[in-house]
Amino acid sequence: MKTLIVGGGGREHALAWKAARSKGVTRVLVAPGNAGTATEEGVENVDIGAEDIDGLLNLAKSEGIDLTIVGPEAPLAAGIVDRFAEAGLACFGPNAAAARLESSKAFAKDFMARHEIPTAGYKVVEDVETGKAFVQELGLPVVLKADGLAAGKGVIIAEDMDTVESTLEDMLSGNAFGQAGSRVVIEEFLVGEEASFIVIADGDKVLPLASSQDHKRRDNQDQGPNTGGMGAYSPAPVVTDAVHEQIMHDIVEPTLVGLKSDGCPFTGFLYAGVMLTADGPRVLEFNVRFGDPEAQPVLMRLKSDLIEVINRTLAGELDQIELEWDKRYALGVVMAAGGYPGSYEKGRPIHGLDAELPEDVKVFHAGTRLADDGQVATSGGRVLCLVALGESVAKAQARAYQWLAQVGFEDAFYRTDIGYRAVDRDSEGG
Repeated sequence: MKTLIVGGGGREHALAWKAARSKGVTRVLVAPGNAGTATEEGVENVDIGAEDIDGLLNLAKSEGIDLTIVGPEAPLAAGIVDRFAEAGLACFGPNAAAARLESSKAFAKDFMARHEIPTAGYKVVEDVETGKAFVQELGLPVVLKADGLAAGKGVIIAEDMDTVESTLEDMLSGNAFGQAGSRVVIEEFLVGEEASFIVIADGDKVLPLASSQDHKRRDNQDQGPNTGGMGAYSPAPVVTDAVHEQIMHDIVEPTLVGLKSDGCPFTGFLYAGVMLTADGPRVLEFNVRFGDPEAQPVLMRLKSDLIEVINRTLAGELDQIELEWDKRYALGVVMAAGGYPGSYEKGRPIHGLDAELPEDVKVFHAGTRLADDGQVATSGGRVLCLVALGESVAKAQARAYQWLAQVGFEDAFYRTDIGYRAVDRDSEGG
């Protein structure tokens, strides 16, 4: 069968790599892809943008694509699944109505309130004064979120009123995030440890994937501005069996029931970013696709055939699937361009990519491109994600940094503490 992966980041490289290893797949196309997918065995790029739904639909028809997997959120929010379904083509992901769970934070918060899904207290505001008044009532610190899609960067933690006022002005004026910030969600600040909980859903049934933990802040010890994610590892020891059961019972299952009752049943990857508070798990955000960079370590551990799993999900056989996992930990470190998540230079040549890696170490490309001379160069903020497997989080961490040190480009940077919470927990004996 022929498979199309929509997108061009690290998640899409991981999906394409995994798809190419499926026993039933004869060809994997990625649109638009990156330098990693361009050079991945069994994979080829097509120069069509992830949001060019007409172009993608024509490609799927002309190439006889049997299954399309959508990586990023923007085409899902724009209705790519609806368009493919109208054409009778299999496309894995939620329709536009269900994708509002990510494309509008205000919709998601109202949905959770309506269906009694635990989350932070909040208010949606459209002007600065209303926002300031609510913060005075709520108390500092607070979390300010642009309502629409902002590539994972539309979240600001404000610890003083000056930051509240300037952030609200920037967001609501459209200076910071354009239309995405025309409304702002103000939330109470939750204290605890975060985890990423990703499941496969078919509208009714659900199959949990391995737990993982992302690192959103740019700098070590979770300091600095929010990013799209600076690294992740799987499984996350903080998600114990009891926590897993609680997230499924209190968050995932009510979400699927609620979406179905609201007339938009959810099919695809559903991602709940949760804060494990003293009062139990609380939803920080929903994503309607695989996480990035969580996809890279999670898929490194997945021993089951991903394409077979997705095809069986679409065939209504989700409850008959048992996933097989590598028992080792996987840890991925993102190498980013200097200046990210702000402005950064592109076109920096990348060295060290020709190193011969062991089977349990993999470099996934994100913001890369092939130059005319065949040299791989940077083309985005998050450039690479190197993932390594190890018998413990500490061993996976050590191996990831050992191999990452051999790769680089001018002005590159990365956090040096990915997985630190789990490593500390191990060293403390639990």
